[in-house]
Amino acid sequence: MTSLLLQITTTPVDTATALVDGAEAADTSVSLFDLAVNGGWAMYPLALLSLAAIYIFVERYLTLKKAAKNPEGFNDRIKSMVLAGDINGAKMLCAQANTPISRMISKGVSRIGSPLKNIETSIENVGKIEISRLERNLSALATIAGAAPMLGFLGTVTGMIGAFIAIAQAEGSVSPKLLSSGIYEAMVTTATGLIIGLPAYVGYNYLVSKIDSIVHSMEYSSIEFLDLLQEPQL
Repeated sequence: MTSLLLQITTTPVDTATALVDGAEAADTSVSLFDLAVNGGWAMYPLALLSLAAIYIFVERYLTLKKAAKNPEGFNDRIKSMVLAGDINGAKMLCAQANTPISRMISKGVSRIGSPLKNIETSIENVGKIEISRLERNLSALATIAGAAPMLGFLGTVTGMIGAFIAIAQAEGSVSPKLLSSGIYEAMVTTATGLIIGLPAYVGYNYLVSKIDSIVHSMEYSSIEFLDLLQEPQL
């Protein structure tokens, strides 16, 4: 009977202790929003950098995806039209495709009858312009990838300075809560900067690889077109 009473009385105590521990754990948890708010002044420029990085990546991704889509059998159709003397048809096909490759070939088609060197120069000039368009805003994305972690580190340094100033001004013994709260708030900016900088760096390299692939296709198409013009006419 005594052991039964002990079990009855200790069970609520254990349950209450668990509830208190759970309440304390819930009280000590910090939401992402609270961390962002407590991050200090550096969180505002970091937020702007994150929005800019997302915009640049999405805009460039859609642009490059469209630029890489050439009509199926485009080069073969251009070749057959040029050999048949259908220059206007070749120009119309290039205008309908409206890609960097088609604009290069269109410039070459419009120069048919000129010396081969002039045609090659015209195609190269258009290619340089198209590559410049493909690389637009990539330098800004690379800057964000490098600047965001540095800005986050700067926010951490200034936050730590503020925390130690508060500790120095505190009277008596310094509470662990004051020290830990100042430090974790300062470290938030470094974590945020890395969270922004790493995806921006990966996105930048991904876009560069896409541009390299498109440039390779442009070079291949231009060489193929110039070889076509040098074929002997039967």
